[in-house]
Amino acid sequence: MNQNSQFLGTEHIPKLMLKFSVPCVLSLLVSALYNIVDQIFIGNSELSTLGNAATGVVFPIFVIAQAFAWCFGDGCAAYLNICQGKKDMQNAHKSIGTGITITLLSSLVLIAVFFPLKTQLLTLFGTSENSIGMAIEYFHVILAFFPVYMLSNMMNSVIRADGSPTWAMVSMLAGAVTNIILDPVFIFGTKWGMFGAALATVIGQTVSFIITLIYFFRTKTFKLTLKSFIPDFKVFSGALQLGASSFITQMTIVIISLVCNIMLVKYGAMSQYGVDIPIAIIGIENKVFTVVINLVVGIVLGCQPIISYNMGAKRYDRVKELYRKILFCTVVIGLGFTLLFEFAPRAVVGMFGTPTNIPNPEDYWIFGELTFRIFLCFIIFTCIIKMTSIFFQAAGKPIRAVIASIIRDIVCFMPLIIILPAFFGIEGILFAGPLADLIAMIVSTVLTVTFMKALKGKSSEKKLDAALQLPKKGAIIATAREHGSSSTTDE
Repeated sequence: MNQNSQFLGTEHIPKLMLKFSVPCVLSLLVSALYNIVDQIFIGNSELSTLGNAATGVVFPIFVIAQAFAWCFGDGCAAYLNICQGKKDMQNAHKSIGTGITITLLSSLVLIAVFFPLKTQLLTLFGTSENSIGMAIEYFHVILAFFPVYMLSNMMNSVIRADGSPTWAMVSMLAGAVTNIILDPVFIFGTKWGMFGAALATVIGQTVSFIITLIYFFRTKTFKLTLKSFIPDFKVFSGALQLGASSFITQMTIVIISLVCNIMLVKYGAMSQYGVDIPIAIIGIENKVFTVVINLVVGIVLGCQPIISYNMGAKRYDRVKELYRKILFCTVVIGLGFTLLFEFAPRAVVGMFGTPTNIPNPEDYWIFGELTFRIFLCFIIFTCIIKMTSIFFQAAGKPIRAVIASIIRDIVCFMPLIIILPAFFGIEGILFAGPLADLIAMIVSTVLTVTFMKALKGKSSEKKLDAALQLPKKGAIIATAREHGSSSTTDE
């Protein structure tokens, strides 16, 4: 970092948190709107529960597209920041141009693969014979605009790295607002149903893409030429390594969604709820959960430059203060939503409409209440686990970050969601969540306590010149949208 960044080590931390976290929180909340707005309007229309079930099974396919876009985008963004730190911008434009070209080609490959396999793919993710028609109708439109969606996500990461987070936020906000305006017009006004909901979404994505594209004619630290878009895989390989963890993080979400939906279909068919109700309710839970987590992730992700700077400057007193304040915000958010989900779950589910096209509507409300009260009863732990993982990544401790991240989802949740339903039926799926949270919270606490004890109590005014250097040969820098930093070694 240059001298203009020294205020990160001197400015009052609450002031810094407000300055850096608010735009990040808003950006992530706007991103979550894309996933939640369609479901609210669909649920309140004649499409009702089956429509929500249809969008729920398409959601993991969105995440697959994001996995590639964020991998290329976050990798190019990190590579750009390294070039800025080295004051060597010779290869930055080649990496970004190649990233854009590869993103476009990847989107076309995904279309070519997914289109002929749409029925098998949607069935794999849990759609039933009652909702398959709606899911395919929605999927057709979404899939056709994969290039726009993926390019917009990839390029937004680069815009933030170029020092223009507000522009990135505005592009996302404009798309979300467009989606919100057009959803009721196309769903209720023109009676276009699932096609209308999908059309509103892709028009919003197109608006975001246009605003994003305009920025690339006025970039600050790099300039693209036609030669930039000719793939240079030698340069791009470095960016690809930097974005690998973003890809892994997103694909983990896909795997979890796949396993969860398979188990819901299997044990839902054996229960009073059937297949469609659990799939629809879990789809709603995923969208609400995303909003809660994005609040927490936005705070700690926004604080990433402050954490990284003070770790490099050995200002460990400020690092500890940052952790305490971020933890306090996280606990407040987690506690607030815990109270909401425990005492008013029906109100939350009710935002997404009243069931009208299923045999037993009361079962919908019963399963909705069970899901929010049981599955999310330890959401405060989930928030702390996610926050801790991102904090470790920002502090240059990727091994601790990875452990904190995978312990909940991969090590605990995946086995539990397979084992527990065999003994407790579909309710076993719901209990897998809080049990995984509890175990992961214990591990995260141990990691945090040992990390804080390892920090030296004495502060240093040493500047962060060394932190700008590239890691030693053979080291890998890991970056992730959720983890929000780059790092090289762990303790």
